[in-house]
Amino acid sequence: MKKIILAASAIAMMSGAAFASSANGVVAKFNEQARVITLESGQSYTVPRDVAIPAIQAGEKVSIQLNGEGDKVNAVLR
Repeated sequence: MKKIILAASAIAMMSGAAFASSANGVVAKFNEQARVITLESGQSYTVPRDVAIPAIQAGEKVSIQLNGEGDKVNAVLR
């Protein structure tokens, strides 16, 4: 029984990364000082200071990687 519980917990922890989401789109605005990326769809994302932002400009496609809850930006990819 103990092995089943351990196996189930391991699977649950590993699947957490599978629930991470992303937002893909074209940059409408980028406020570098406030670290806010606004996509053409109207969605805005504030990027934490510990996340690197590549050099981006309006009109470029980006992928914004979010945590499992969808409330924190984990990465910004071009």
